[in-house]
Amino acid sequence: MSKTSTESVNTTATNPLSAVQDTATIFNPAAPTAVQEQNQTDISQADTKQPYHHKANHNQNRSVAQSRDATSASTATATMPVSAAPKIGFVSLGCPKALVDSERIITELSRDGYQVASDYDGADLVVVNTCGFIESAVQESLDAIGEAISKNGKVIVTGCLGKEAEKIREMHPAVLAVTGAHAYDEVITAVSQHVPKPNRNEDANYDPKIDLIDEAGIKLTPSHYAYLKISEGCNHRCTFCIIPSLRGDLVSRPIDNVMNEALALKKAGVKELLIISQDTSAYGLDLKYKTSFWNGMPLKSKFYDLCQALNDLGIWVRLHYVYPYPHVDKVVELMGEKKLLPYLDIPFQHASHRILKAMKRPAHSENTLARIKAWRDICPDIVIRSTFVVGFPGETEEDFQCLLDWLVEARLDRVGAFTYSEVEGAVANDLPDHVPEDVKQSRYERLMALQQDISAQKLQEKIGKTLMVLVDEIDSDENIAICRSYADAPEIDGHVYVDDINAQVKVGQFLTVTIDDASEYDLFASYQG
Repeated sequence: MSKTSTESVNTTATNPLSAVQDTATIFNPAAPTAVQEQNQTDISQADTKQPYHHKANHNQNRSVAQSRDATSASTATATMPVSAAPKIGFVSLGCPKALVDSERIITELSRDGYQVASDYDGADLVVVNTCGFIESAVQESLDAIGEAISKNGKVIVTGCLGKEAEKIREMHPAVLAVTGAHAYDEVITAVSQHVPKPNRNEDANYDPKIDLIDEAGIKLTPSHYAYLKISEGCNHRCTFCIIPSLRGDLVSRPIDNVMNEALALKKAGVKELLIISQDTSAYGLDLKYKTSFWNGMPLKSKFYDLCQALNDLGIWVRLHYVYPYPHVDKVVELMGEKKLLPYLDIPFQHASHRILKAMKRPAHSENTLARIKAWRDICPDIVIRSTFVVGFPGETEEDFQCLLDWLVEARLDRVGAFTYSEVEGAVANDLPDHVPEDVKQSRYERLMALQQDISAQKLQEKIGKTLMVLVDEIDSDENIAICRSYADAPEIDGHVYVDDINAQVKVGQFLTVTIDDASEYDLFASYQG
């Protein structure tokens, strides 16, 4: 297999099926990923000596070595027979929303008695879950399909790029089937057509524990946090984005359905829920905020009501992909009351009125600055993360300077950026005055250098404070716990490094620590035990 992508992370199943050998193991053939190279989102890129932490697009590509290690760790407490059940290999590319799709497909296949292979040679068939967000992601996906065909021969393609079935088949005519994004049933059907599901009555090695999969399903994240997808699709028509054509308009899950999964995840040991969708703050709009019953109580399928209900679970709840609509103010009030993590991931994208209009973004920069100020008045501890596009068609030096000035005033805590690239089918491709690549790169570097200074200043303000952190990893050699605070989402933000821990500190544990020092991106802390 190829080298591990820097976007990859360890993966561990978090439900009763984690006892089944090879269950939550998926592999990633592409490294370094094209998406990673395109979306240079780390403000540390302004200083290459710094560790790489801040990834804007939440790319969740998985590597075979890391996922195998994590799965082995999760199965260490169980002794299982080696099963003769057919094995399906997975290549999962793209964002957490795609990762959740892979989790659901793996869960359903596992319920049918399949196992998940850790490499091409051990797979009876390979499913490639593709990304099609930008051209580099499209190329990465096409390359992954080609590699899977070359090394295995039996390949089913799903995910966002599946909408371009003709393009896929033209380049890779050997693929067995192509489905679009979140087409779970179609994938399961295609797998069973080419690799018949095992007959439980005839399989002497059938493991009845697969009947114990709960509503949380199989998770490919570490056992103490999980992504919870509350809706699909998007009603916006941003000119640089083709998500609506790939995933359709907004389709929200009924709130009782969401809450059942959230509760199942908590029962499985999850300490932190990361709420994701294409437009989290629009949740329930398509359902006309329909009322459902959960735990005997009426709940509206509405953003605020969902946040209130999730708070009642008593675990960390982190909100991603939120648009700055006025009704978000009420959710910030919940944060001020310590009922949600005071963290908002909001894709502002730019600050110039002219560029925002060309992007067809649903916000204006001066209104956004006022809203940020109001949020900080309501919840002084709130942390705001965002992403920005530099070099959008028609962006002048004046437009870019407007963005820099806006960042100085906004003083966001976490910022990622990427240079504009054409996406097949995007309206912005036809806009005039495209920016030269060298100018895009120069602007990107200037933005990141500015944000590096802002980040360093803000983290210096944390020194001397006491924070609660969640342990993600233990470095036994250095006797250090690698943790995250409320201000740090996994994979895309910084870390809190806690020195001189004792043997009782475990992954997934909460610690109360004192911040002793800070860098541009990370905090360093001590723990008294």
